[in-house]
Amino acid sequence: QELRPKSLDIKQEELGDMVEKEMASTSEAIEDAVRRIEEMMSQARSESSGVKLEVNERILNSCTDLMKAIRLLVTTSTNLQKEIVESGRGAATTQEFYAKNSRWTEGLISASKAVGWGATQLVESADRVVLHTGKYEELIVCSHEIAASTAQLVAASKVKAEKSSRNLARLQECSRNVNEMAANVVASTKSGQEQIEEKDTMDFSGMSLIKLKKEEMETQVKVLELEKRLEGERVRLGELRKQHYVLAGGCDDSPEDGEAKPAPAPRRGILKKPPIAQKP
Repeated sequence: QELRPKSLDIKQEELGDMVEKEMASTSEAIEDAVRRIEEMMSQARSESSGVKLEVNERILNSCTDLMKAIRLLVTTSTNLQKEIVESGRGAATTQEFYAKNSRWTEGLISASKAVGWGATQLVESADRVVLHTGKYEELIVCSHEIAASTAQLVAASKVKAEKSSRNLARLQECSRNVNEMAANVVASTKSGQEQIEEKDTMDFSGMSLIKLKKEEMETQVKVLELEKRLEGERVRLGELRKQHYVLAGGCDDSPEDGEAKPAPAPRRGILKKPPIAQKP
């Protein structure tokens, strides 16, 4: 709700000021995000070690690269907007141009807000992950949101830009770079999560004999439960495939004289191996 442009509360002549304000606010949010990531990096190095330190550094480094890519994207987007205004306003003022193209201006404001919000959320999620109070999935979702917000910003800028514009080409290149850096955050987060979970689940040092025996019994129960569930899902898959074959066979028969033929009854041996033909 906060990201939606409140056009009813904003006078037309104020839209131009809103664009500049939101772009400046987005740039400020990204600069703040970069500083916070650097602080988290130094804190992680002093408070963690081993695998956890390695995972935290890899995740935070990928987040830093993403923030730098977003910062370049916002700068390039600002340059393109200035170019669009200068080439399209004619004798009108900048404020009049934004007011005349209010729909486009509101889309630009919304896209800029979304990018800044996504960067802030990413840093907060990274902070919680480093402090072991958050979930790795939050980082992955934030990365996807940033990629979507970037696409929204590029689309909003592209509407009024000249196809031959160098700034537009740079913006599209920045967008691809942001998507690549967001994918790196997802990859480093997933690999880090696997490393941490593997270390936590396989570290049995320090357990007493009674504790080990209890863990062993609980694991055996889980294995039996999973085997039973797997068997049930295999049966379900077989029935689904059987019904799929039945329906697919019924669709192949074209109706004659405009009358629909009923679907053939399922054959019991449909999944059985056909008998080997005898030689004459």
